[in-house]
Amino acid sequence: MEDVSEDVFNLSVEDQDQQVESSSDDNSVDSAAEDSSEGEDPELDHVQGSSEDSDWEPGDPQHKRPRMTPTRSTGPSQPPPSTSGFTPRRGKGRSHRGRRKAAASAPASTNSSTPGWHSMNDEDVDPPSLPFKPKRKPGPQIVSTASYTPMELFQLFFTSTMLKTVLNNSNAYGAIRQTQKPWQDINLKDLYSFLAIVIYTGLVKCSSLSDYWRASRLYSLPLPTEIMARRKFLNILAVLHPSDPKVDAENDEKKGTPAYDRLCKIKPLYEQILEACKSNFHPFQSIAVDERMAKSKARCSSKHCVKNKPRKWGYKLFVLADSSSGYTWNFFVYDGKSAVEQGQGLSYDSVMKLVEQNVLGTGYKLFVDNFYTSPTLFKDLHQKKILACGTIRPVVIGLPNTAVNTMPRNAPRGTMEWIRQNELLFVRWMDTREVVMCSTMHKAYEGDTVNRRVKGADGQWTIAKVPIPAAVKDYKKSMGGADISDALISYYNIIHKTRKWYKKLFYHFVDIAIVNAFILHCHISREKQQKQLTQKDFRERLVLQLIDCTVEADGAGSSASAPASGAEASTPFSACGAEPLPFHKPQYIQGDSTVGRRRCTHCQQKTPVMCVSCQVSLCFVPKRDCFNQWHDANGL
Repeated sequence: MEDVSEDVFNLSVEDQDQQVESSSDDNSVDSAAEDSSEGEDPELDHVQGSSEDSDWEPGDPQHKRPRMTPTRSTGPSQPPPSTSGFTPRRGKGRSHRGRRKAAASAPASTNSSTPGWHSMNDEDVDPPSLPFKPKRKPGPQIVSTASYTPMELFQLFFTSTMLKTVLNNSNAYGAIRQTQKPWQDINLKDLYSFLAIVIYTGLVKCSSLSDYWRASRLYSLPLPTEIMARRKFLNILAVLHPSDPKVDAENDEKKGTPAYDRLCKIKPLYEQILEACKSNFHPFQSIAVDERMAKSKARCSSKHCVKNKPRKWGYKLFVLADSSSGYTWNFFVYDGKSAVEQGQGLSYDSVMKLVEQNVLGTGYKLFVDNFYTSPTLFKDLHQKKILACGTIRPVVIGLPNTAVNTMPRNAPRGTMEWIRQNELLFVRWMDTREVVMCSTMHKAYEGDTVNRRVKGADGQWTIAKVPIPAAVKDYKKSMGGADISDALISYYNIIHKTRKWYKKLFYHFVDIAIVNAFILHCHISREKQQKQLTQKDFRERLVLQLIDCTVEADGAGSSASAPASGAEASTPFSACGAEPLPFHKPQYIQGDSTVGRRRCTHCQQKTPVMCVSCQVSLCFVPKRDCFNQWHDANGL
């Protein structure tokens, strides 16, 4: 055996090539036997020179060359295998997953059909452009030259018809719920007063609802007491019901079947406010889709958890918002159903449901985060003439995974690479960490730069301009549309704990209506070059106007689309079916500060001022503010 092994190792390259040719020409066992009779081992010759199976090529790192250490045979000698059609046997422990890992770790061939990554200096083609053709003129769909009060803008979303529906259903539910004594129906004025207190709780925070009616020195809030008694407010809160109780009972009988509607209790209000959001505003070219959480920790199957949100627990809504203003144009409440309409997954179907091409138009630029981005979604949107851009996860199917010309992990800031596949552009950009983008509207690099802190060779940090892809720049600018709306809601949102999930969504719908009305006010003020109200001032004026809302004798509200008669938005409405609440204003007794002075009721000194409502003389000077002190002491 030692002589045979030495003969094998001393073969020249030419001899090995001759053996390969002879083995490929002879397709019988006799030819292999003849080769073995000349002192050559056909099995070893096959290992060294056979090219029948590509898995045994010398360049393949998956298979190692077998060791040629001579072994002692203890059994009968086996006949040599045929070199014709020989297929080597794979190792016993070799799995398909292991072969895939080995193939992924192997260096990619430069002759691969998938193109490699291009650098920043490589010129990219211009993406196909789509003309912007909206169905309506972008912006508010109301008379921009007219003056609107906060109440009138709010009524564009919470219309009188919608409030009447809530009122009738709440009275019907109260009659069913209260069995010990007859239920006293509430009217539209009571519902407006209830909404005023609910919005007021977002401006003035208390730990408990009963604290708003406490008469102690720590609280002493006069407004809730003037609007409505505490017991009446709690009664309305207990029977608040947006849907018809009879419809709810019919829907409960369908529980466990496909016909069961989990959102039945908010459907009337849900559908009407959604239609109002679409009709009163049309988005500009840049729009964004994101999820929103209505904060709640109630024990309900419709509650979800999103870890990367400020409010992790609550009811999830998918929202389409205008990127420039944050206006909530379209949304739907996620009810937790696993079945989807298109069968492409939740992220795909939610975008397709929100982007209504027949209502929006074509040429829109949609921005989404990595939860929604996929090549399949972007291609289908492009067929509908909707451009898209967003971050993409590295594990998404369709993302190029070629390792040709890829940038290293420790690449400096500003390093970028890109690959284009027809209308799809994939960009990798190194910032603090790697950012991967997919877009159908951008070129790879358009010369944009951004300031970043860069560590020099001496270890000092300096501000330097680094290149940034256009896709990343526009994404950072336009993706925050839904975040703007979330921030405006979170500043003065109605935080009220409740065990009823539909009441929580009712409060969230009120917040959406207020924020959308405030955004309309900002648009109108900019067009008329007038000073804008802050959201706090807007809500404060809305509370006062809800208290003194205009209601017809039969209970119908004033038209929400009619412009205000006065120029100022702070003018309150007339009485809402009853006498208006008194306003305590100081006034001179005789029209002159030196004539007709009387004794102050509070300090007994002379004063020319009296309260219009109380008809009480009170001092109203910087050193003696008896006017406010006396009213506070009497709870007025």
